[in-house]
Amino acid sequence: MLLTLTTTHRPATDLGYLLVKNPANTQSFPLSFGKAHVFYPEATEERCTAALLLDVDPVDLVRGRGAGEPGTLAQYVNDRPYVASSFLSVAIAQVFGSALGGKCRDRPELADAPIPLSATIEALPCRGGEALLRRLFEPLGYEVAAERLPLDEAFPEWGQSAYLRVSLARTCRLRELLAHLYVLVPVLDDKKHYYVGDAEVENLLAKGKGWLSEHPEREAIALRYLKHSRPLFRAALARLVADDEASPEEAEDEKAAPEDRGEARMSLDEARREAVVAALRRAEARSVLDLGCGEGKLLKRLVDERVFERVAGADVSVRSLEIARNRLRLDDLPDKQRRRIQLFQASVTYRDARFSGYDAVTLVEVIEHVDLSRLGALTRSVFEHARPRVVLVTTPNAEYNALFEGLPRGALRHGDHRFEWTRAEFHAFCEGVAAAHGYAVEHLPIGPMDPSLGAPTQMAIFTRDGGAAGTNGAGGGEAQDGSAGGAGSALAQATEVAS
Repeated sequence: MLLTLTTTHRPATDLGYLLVKNPANTQSFPLSFGKAHVFYPEATEERCTAALLLDVDPVDLVRGRGAGEPGTLAQYVNDRPYVASSFLSVAIAQVFGSALGGKCRDRPELADAPIPLSATIEALPCRGGEALLRRLFEPLGYEVAAERLPLDEAFPEWGQSAYLRVSLARTCRLRELLAHLYVLVPVLDDKKHYYVGDAEVENLLAKGKGWLSEHPEREAIALRYLKHSRPLFRAALARLVADDEASPEEAEDEKAAPEDRGEARMSLDEARREAVVAALRRAEARSVLDLGCGEGKLLKRLVDERVFERVAGADVSVRSLEIARNRLRLDDLPDKQRRRIQLFQASVTYRDARFSGYDAVTLVEVIEHVDLSRLGALTRSVFEHARPRVVLVTTPNAEYNALFEGLPRGALRHGDHRFEWTRAEFHAFCEGVAAAHGYAVEHLPIGPMDPSLGAPTQMAIFTRDGGAAGTNGAGGGEAQDGSAGGAGSALAQATEVAS
C-alpha cells in the first residue's frame, strides 16, 4: 500500500519540515496492523517526494480477533495489504499527525502556506468507479487522473481490475490534502477495518471542517464513512447542516488561499446567491418564493436580509425541505420571525395556488434539472399562473465547461442535469418566454469571465409592469458573445416550449 506526496514548492525539501520527517533518513513506525515506512525517492530544491509505504500483516489482522469464518483462507488471502483503505487513514493520522493537524514546529508559517501538491495512490479501490472518484475530489479543486489497473500485467486477456492508480493535484495547504485523503479514501473503499461508533462522528466532523458541509456529495460521504449506520449518519448530517455557515474568521482564511479553477467553481454557489440577492434588492422585492429551494442556502441568505418581509421555499424533495428547516432553525425562531418563513413541498412543473402572491420568484440552478419536454409546463406554472413581478433564473453556461479540468468534452457538469445551454440557446429561450407572457428580460453573467466563453453561470432577470431589476449593459454585452451557431435541436425545442 503506497502513497506518495510531491511538491515543486521552492525549496521543495520544505516538505520534510511539514511532515516532520527528514528527507535524508528512512524511518519505520509500528502500527497495530503492521508497519509504516517513510522515505524520500527524490529530494531536491526543485522537487521533493515523500513516500508512505504500509506493510500490512494479514495474519496479524486475524490473530485474536475472530474475523471471518474459522478455517477459511479468506481471513488471510485478501486485498487489504495492497490497496488503500482505512488502514491508510490510520497511518496518516499516526505517522503524519502533526501535518494533519496543521502544525509545523520548526517552520510554523509553512503549515499555513498553500503550496503546489500532488498525491499518488498506487492502488485504490473505487466502489462507484472513476465517476465517484471525480465527484468526490473535483469539487474540492483537484485535478484528477485515474488509470485502471490490469488484473495481471502478464495476462492482459484477463482484463481490468476494480482498482485505480490515482493522482490528485492542487495548490493548497498540506493539512487540507491529508484531511481529504483521510476521509475520502475509506469512502471510496466503502469499508472500515475498525469499529465505528459515536466517536467516529466527531472524527468525521473534525476532519471535514471547512469543506464537508458544502460538498455536493456530503450525504454519500457521511453514509459510507460511518459504515452505513443510519443513526450515526443522521446525527452527522444534522451537525453538518447546523455548522454549514462558516465563521468570518474561516471566510477570511479561505480568501487568503489562491483559487485554482476548481476552487473558483466551488465559489459559484456563493456568487450565485449574492447576485440573486442583489437583483432582488434592486427590484425592491419584499416577498420572495424560491422554487426548487433544495437545502435552503438561498433561503437562509434571504431571511438574514430584513428587507425581505416574507420568504418561502418549495421543493419536490421532502428530505431537502427537512435539511432546509434545520438550516433555518425554524423550531428555535420567535413567533414573529417564524411567520416570515414558509416551506412546502411542490413541483415547479405543476400549477399551484401557493406560488402566487409574491413579488419575486427565483429558479436558481433548477431548469437544467427538468426534462426539455416539461419546460413548457414550468414556464406556464411560473409566468402564466403565479405571474410575479420579477422572476430570476440561473443556469450553467455550457460553453464555459471547456475550462473545467477533468470534464470530458460534451459532458454535463452534474449527472442529474437534463441539458446545459449555451448563451445563445438560453437567450433564445428567455426571449420566447418573455414575449409569450408579457415580460421584459435582461441577462447578467455570474462568476469569472472568459473573453470568448463568457461566465460559468448565466442569469436572466424577467420583469413586468415596468419593474427594474438590474443593469442592462452587462447582460447585453455578454449576449453578443454567444455563438448562434451552437444552438441546435435544444434551441429549437426551447423556443417551442417557451410559447
